[in-house]
Amino acid sequence: MRRYILQRLLYSILVLVLLSAITFAIIQIAPGGPSIMVSPDISAQDAERIRRNLGLDRPLHVQYFHWIWALFRGDFGRSFVDGRPVLSEILWRLPNTLELSGAALLVAIGVGLVGGGAAAVRPNSIIDHATMLMSVIGVSIPLFWLALMSILILSVRLHLFPSAGMATSVVGGSLGDRIYHLILPATILSTVYMPQIARYMRSSMLQVLVQDYIRVAYAKGLAQRSVLISHATRNALIPVVTVVGLMMPALVGGAAITETIFAWPGMGRLAVDAAFRRDFPMIMGITVLFSAIVLLTNLVVDLAYAWLDPRIRF
Repeated sequence: MRRYILQRLLYSILVLVLLSAITFAIIQIAPGGPSIMVSPDISAQDAERIRRNLGLDRPLHVQYFHWIWALFRGDFGRSFVDGRPVLSEILWRLPNTLELSGAALLVAIGVGLVGGGAAAVRPNSIIDHATMLMSVIGVSIPLFWLALMSILILSVRLHLFPSAGMATSVVGGSLGDRIYHLILPATILSTVYMPQIARYMRSSMLQVLVQDYIRVAYAKGLAQRSVLISHATRNALIPVVTVVGLMMPALVGGAAITETIFAWPGMGRLAVDAAFRRDFPMIMGITVLFSAIVLLTNLVVDLAYAWLDPRIRF
């Protein structure tokens, strides 16, 4: 197990280096590139001084290796816009994104597993048809439209939930106030992934319920609840865990849309603002950090296989 984890960590480092190089190349070939930060209205001497201060006067390979070496030392560089350290800005926003994405993922997993499991236990019933109908609706509706409609109906007209922000006060509110602000954006974000989890859980559960060991468990006189929870659900979770791991990149993208619409001060909104302002060090730092989170999540998913199924060995 330790050898496997070490190999995966080394593999992840190589992937991050390759991904950072691709991101750096895309930034360089973008219209204007980093040099667009230098205004054409200033003198040539001032423009050269700004390029030199930003490190844009050096060869591209020197710029990249300087950045990647600083990254391994924990220095993500400074923002082109306000000069603040990229790492400090990311660390301030990261907990907010983890709070929103984590809450949305918990809601999606909880509702998706219960709905999909109930639909599989009673196929072709009203519960099954209702679950599949809601899954189709959830997959079909765009996230941004659902977020805007929820603000219009639940916030503007019915005044049930706040429309933006993490708390009522700028300096932060109580735990109840933060949860109150979290309910609407987390629920909206979860609707994108809830249908997928429900459909995969239903399909996997239907395959498990016809296996011989389920019949043996019933033949031994075990209660239905015990058979479903201890024997069927645990084995049906393996494909679902894979789907949840594959959702992480999409969850990051969905968080960017949700944070922008609900004015949630997280990493997704920071990435959108950095892209519009062409703050390339910030874009590079966010890309590497999001990639590291996705790779770490995939490792956790692979390790969860062994916990769910003792027959799996690494």
